[in-house]
Amino acid sequence: MTDTVDAVGTVDTATPEAGASAAAAPRRGYARLAADESREDYSLRYAPHSYRRWSPTMVASTALGGIAYLADFAIGASIVFTYGFTSGIASILTAATIIFLTGIPIARACATYGLDMDLITRGAGFGYFGSTLTSLIYASFTFIFFALEGSIMAQAMHQALHIPLPVGYLLTTLIVIPIVFRGMGALAKVQAWTQPIWLIGLALPFVVLAFEAPDSWGAFASFGGTEGAGSGFDWIGYGLGTGVALSLIAQIGEQADYLRFMPAKTEENRRRWNLAVLAAGPGWVVIGAAKQVGGAFLAFVALDAVGKTHALEPIAPQIEALKPWLGSVALPAAALFVVVSQIKINVTNAYSGSLSWSNFFSRVTHRHPGRVWYIFLNLAIALALMEMDMFAALNKLLGFYSNVGIAWIAAVAADLVINKPLGLSPKYIEFKRAYLHPVNPAGFGAMVIASTVSIVAFFGAFGEVAEAFSTFIACGLALVLCPLLAWLTGGRYYLARQNPVNGPGAEVPDITATHLCASCETAYELPDIADCPVRAGAVCSLCCSLDAECGDVCRKAPTGEPVLMPLPGVRTGATTGT
Repeated sequence: MTDTVDAVGTVDTATPEAGASAAAAPRRGYARLAADESREDYSLRYAPHSYRRWSPTMVASTALGGIAYLADFAIGASIVFTYGFTSGIASILTAATIIFLTGIPIARACATYGLDMDLITRGAGFGYFGSTLTSLIYASFTFIFFALEGSIMAQAMHQALHIPLPVGYLLTTLIVIPIVFRGMGALAKVQAWTQPIWLIGLALPFVVLAFEAPDSWGAFASFGGTEGAGSGFDWIGYGLGTGVALSLIAQIGEQADYLRFMPAKTEENRRRWNLAVLAAGPGWVVIGAAKQVGGAFLAFVALDAVGKTHALEPIAPQIEALKPWLGSVALPAAALFVVVSQIKINVTNAYSGSLSWSNFFSRVTHRHPGRVWYIFLNLAIALALMEMDMFAALNKLLGFYSNVGIAWIAAVAADLVINKPLGLSPKYIEFKRAYLHPVNPAGFGAMVIASTVSIVAFFGAFGEVAEAFSTFIACGLALVLCPLLAWLTGGRYYLARQNPVNGPGAEVPDITATHLCASCETAYELPDIADCPVRAGAVCSLCCSLDAECGDVCRKAPTGEPVLMPLPGVRTGATTGT
């Protein structure tokens, strides 16, 4: 019969009835964009070793290029202006410590297993469908911060070129599309080429002020804010400020989108690998916290000259700091720095958002037209937020978001740091649908309970102190509930059935060997392969995810016994790549 292609690129060569043989099953094909891994970047899959061609240093440099954003400047300035110097700086440092500690195990897991944040979340206590909620949380992080960064870029365009803000919002959205469309290769080049300009632009204002206003730091240390908070320490202000700064905790997801391309760790590259993962993973927040403090300082110095509203917009403090040395050139120099910084981060926001939306819709709809189409969805939402002037509600929006973000990240970290070493969960990360329960109450339940309680507290139901420390409540509950729920359930919701490759007594396989998927007939490395009774062979993880007809029969036989099909019997392709 003539092949037909459905809306998502599936090629049907036959129409199998229930119980038909694997030979009669339809062969899956993918739309051109979804099949092109140079653009797709294994968006819903394990990143194979054959694709991880970058050095640890290059991966780390690319990942750290994505933290060039100036939202740190705005967030730091907003915290210190609202809560004063002492409480504000304490908030920033506390949040940075929490983000760093929770980011270490996640970064190492992503780099070791070649998985993005969504796939790690699936196997770290959330289950196959349980992690769809975290996909939405992560997607919202990317478009919220794209809108924030885009607003800052539009402000720079308005100052330098007198472009109306609504037009600037559109331009900042459109400018990143050609770069993000081309995937990791293009992103790596952009980050490398723009790094020198960014580093000079970042350091120069502080160098100028060190010579021209050496007493500014002393005055800054006694700054009581613009809301009457005072320069002394206040517990309520400290708690609220920490909540705002903790909104950045989901940034580890964007770092993970790069870290999954880290090459395998060997004896030769062990030290460089460990340093690169630490620097590009949780290490981003060291630079991030310094930028928050620096941004608050620049805003303080510019406060009298430009007023509070403009001081919170990073472009104005940059101009004021550069004027003593650059004069009339200060405006274009500051605008160039802002635009370069925002392009560096917003290509990452758009890229990570496309990955997250792909993960969400592939599970909900069993369709995958390709990662690149979701770029437009993510950018459309971000553009709408910019046009609605979300920059004006910065503290409240980020404070609310952090209650959900930290519950998710803390639950994943608890599984990696507590559950796996104690044997409450499998030692490895299983992300494939064929082996997972739809929902795992350990991580998913911990996140839902922790975020619900903390959001109720955030809106004042438990009093002023609980409102201020709602993010601490979310973090603490998630860290405690994840191992507790895993223990109460005996860890039985982590695996619907044992992966024969990772089962007790299984020989250590050659994970770089490729196997043909019985559905799409493409070769993939072993970690991306699952045994499938419907296909009577191996299928790749994405074909498994998109199968809407199988009824998940692989998880249990009619007798109630687990179905185990040893993978050594699958058809084997070339072992040099995918």
